[in-house]
Amino acid sequence: MKIYELKYSNTNTYLIAGDTGILLFDTGWAGNFPAFCGCMGELGIPVQDISYIVISHFHPDHMGIAQEIADLGARIVVTDVQQAYIHAADGVFEKEDGHGFKPVRDEDVILLGVSESRAFLEKLGLNGEIIHTPGHSDDSISLWLDSGELFVGDLNPLYELELHKGTQTEESWNRLLALGPATVYYGHAKKADLNTDTVSTDDAGTEAVSEADTGAEAVARNVAGDRYDLVSKIMRLIDKGVSQDRIQKKTGADRNFIEDVTRMYLTHRNVGVQGILDRIEIKGR
Repeated sequence: MKIYELKYSNTNTYLIAGDTGILLFDTGWAGNFPAFCGCMGELGIPVQDISYIVISHFHPDHMGIAQEIADLGARIVVTDVQQAYIHAADGVFEKEDGHGFKPVRDEDVILLGVSESRAFLEKLGLNGEIIHTPGHSDDSISLWLDSGELFVGDLNPLYELELHKGTQTEESWNRLLALGPATVYYGHAKKADLNTDTVSTDDAGTEAVSEADTGAEAVARNVAGDRYDLVSKIMRLIDKGVSQDRIQKKTGADRNFIEDVTRMYLTHRNVGVQGILDRIEIKGR
């Protein structure tokens, strides 16, 4: 098995190559299909080699190019707890002029019960299961591999768990932590090694930093001006589907700060600018 972290939009997506097939976990915003193809080209893996697409939840930043990828041969797998949400984001793209969005074709979808997921993954040469993990949304699922890897989409990161005591988020995390994960792959944060409490390096070889060093301290060192206005501007650019690289060029903000704002904006329901700043402060403690 091999895991590839694909970074071509504001959402982290993951290519998981089993012994007999390839699974794509999440897809990113609509409008990013050319960037996705370029990323696959750099890996030397044809898009046509992807067997299945599994989406952590049907928000626009996670399913935006699923049908475009499926048009090249992959099958979109929808679990029974997600079926009612397949088209939940369609209206969002209509309001945003579409970004070239193609709705998921219901007739091409493979419906899968979460209780049947282990047998499904075995067909790809993967040992694991899909688990219903509500909290961020009712249709959120996580992918667990028996070798210790956990893909959680927008389930709030562990370092924020104190903010979610007594909620579905805490219940979902308790269920996942009982499995003993070694590495957590987030939809909008760097992967976390639970054995060392560090954030891993990215594909470009950036030096690994602790999670505590990517929040308020980084902002204090690198971001000038009014943070409130800066966060507002970043949020507007995220709404337009602008990539983090372009956001950095347009704002001059520190990349770690942009990543934090993006994740918190996209993973917290109805969060405002001050709410994001408060969470960044909590993360930096």
